[in-house]
Amino acid sequence: MLNPIDSLPLWVQIPAALMLVIGGVFALVGAVGMLRFGDFFMRLHAPTKASTLGVGGVLLASLLVSWAQGVAGLQVLLITLFVFITAPVSANLLGMAGLHLRLHSKAPLPPDQPQP
Repeated sequence: MLNPIDSLPLWVQIPAALMLVIGGVFALVGAVGMLRFGDFFMRLHAPTKASTLGVGGVLLASLLVSWAQGVAGLQVLLITLFVFITAPVSANLLGMAGLHLRLHSKAPLPPDQPQP
C-alpha cells in the first residue's frame, strides 16, 4: 500500500521536512534551556520562546501537508492559534506570580541600575 506522504509533490515534502527539522531544533533548544538555566525566570524564558517556535514549526508542517492533501486542516490551524496565544499569556502569568512571591533572579543587573 502506498504511503500518503509519498504521493505528495516534492515542492510540498521539502518545506514540510524543513519546518519539522527547524521545529525540532527549537524544541531541543528550549529543553536544553530548561535544564541549564539557573533560576525560575530564566527557566521560564526558555520554553515560552523556543518551544513555542518548535511546536509552531511542527504544526505549520502539518498544516502544509494537510492542505496539499486537499484537507482543510481546520483542527491544525486552531491548535496553532491556541498555542501561539496561550504560551505568552501563561508565561506572563507565571512571571507575575514569581514577582508576587518575590522570587529572586540570579541574572546580573545592568550597570546603571542600583543593587537591591
